[in-house]
Formats: sequence, C-alpha cells, structure tokens
Amino acid sequence: MRIEARGFTFDVRVGGPEGGTPVLLLHGFPQHGGEFDDVVPALHAAGLRTYAPDQRGYSPGARPEAVEAYRLPELVADAVGLLDALGVDAAHLVGHDWGAVVAWAVAAHHPERVRTLTAVSVPHPAAMAWALTEDAGQKARSAYMTVFRKPGTAEKALLVLGATGLRRMLHGVGDDARVAAYADPMREPGALTAALNWYRAMSRRDLAAIGPVAVPTTYVWSGRDIAIGRTAAEACAEHVTADYRFVELPRVSHWIPDEAPAALAEAILARVHDPV
Repeated sequence: MRIEARGFTFDVRVGGPEGGTPVLLLHGFPQHGGEFDDVVPALHAAGLRTYAPDQRGYSPGARPEAVEAYRLPELVADAVGLLDALGVDAAHLVGHDWGAVVAWAVAAHHPERVRTLTAVSVPHPAAMAWALTEDAGQKARSAYMTVFRKPGTAEKALLVLGATGLRRMLHGVGDDARVAAYADPMREPGALTAALNWYRAMSRRDLAAIGPVAVPTTYVWSGRDIAIGRTAAEACAEHVTADYRFVELPRVSHWIPDEAPAALAEAILARVHDPV
C-alpha cells in the first residue's frame, strides 16, 4: 500500500491480522522493505501486524534531491510520521543496517512511540563511534563509507557492468533472483544516489545526539558480519538503560533478515512477548 506522510508517498508492505499489535520494520542499504519478507510470516502467525516501508530515497514518491534532506533527523521524522499516518500510538520497532540507526534514534528521542526495539547488525551509534576510535579492525571494516560519501564515485563503482559491484556487495542475501530484487531497483534513475545520500548526509553531530535508549532492547549481531566487528557489537550494551539482550548468530553474514529469517523472527518474538 501507499501511505502519505510529511508530504511524501511511501510504499509500505503491510501484513498480518487487522487489529494486531503493530510492528514497524525499517530496512537497510541497498535494500527495501522486502528484506523482511521471510521474517514476517512468523510474526503474523503470532498475531502481529507488520508495516515495512521503503524509506526515504527508496520509495519513488519520497525521493528529494538535496543531500541535506537525508540527514538522520529527517529519517527519524519519517518513521514517526508513518506511525502517525497509520494511527499507531506505539509500535514494536525493528531495524536492520541503516534501518537500525534510524530505529536507535527513534527509540532514544521518541520512547513513548516504541514498545520494544530489536536492532539488527548495527549497534547503538555511540558504540560504533567508540569502536571507530579504539579498534583498528572496525576502522578497516568501515573504510567503504569514505567511497560511498563521494558523489559519482560510488555510483560508478557499484553500477558499472550491469551493477556488478552492487551485486557482489549483496552476496549473502540468497540466490540470483534475490540479489536482483535488491539490485534492480537501485539501477533506476536517481535511486542509488538517493540511497547513498544517507551516507553523504551523515554527520557526527546527528549521531552524537542519539543518547541512551530506555526501552526494552534486543541487539542481533552476526559473527560473519564484514561491516560490524565484535568490539562495536559488545559495546552496545552500555547504551541501553532498559532490559537488554545480545543475540549472536555465529555463522551468519551481515544480511541477517535474508540469511537467517527464522532466527531473527525468534529474537523479535522473544522481545515482543517478554519485554522485561
């Protein structure tokens, strides 16, 4: 379905029983709300109503041109605006990759709108900032962001030869059809630039503004994540003041919703059904 919020039109995948407890699922780069397709059936069976939007830049109707339009406060306001448009006072919140960054910020700044938080792959930004200072391994893992922040350079590297670079980056999400489901939309005019603008608009000031999270939280990290190392993952606990659980999936890559949907659904449901 399409939902109007903040002057934009967002494409949103909706499922589960009407009247079910709402769950807002926020995707990462370079994917879309469909990354949760194999996760939501278990949530629906448990009586939950799921909403998985294609976020700013990913929905064609929500694709402003200015880099500044992709600053974190705007992304957070989109998530809250979608809840408002849906008539949802508070939802269980799930975010993967960049969606996790948005979810951390929503939980920190709007705790009254969040029943529980399940953050996937990316830890609290303060934990990441600390790891980038203290851990050489995390610095190396995050070096790709320097390229992503260069206009034109990243687009060329990822889209050349039929988006070979983008497809290689998505290795781990599944078969060729699943890779294409994410890569092909990024080949539409302006789509990849909009998605990369999340990185280009990123600022230390916005990330530093995300304080401790005071809602029941589960952080799911995978041992084979090439982007997030153990130092950042284990530092995450210091930035949650409510009940906190750390779920490690040892033999899974960064693409947790695609590669381990059953394990992720189990972690989400454990958090939803036993928040404290």
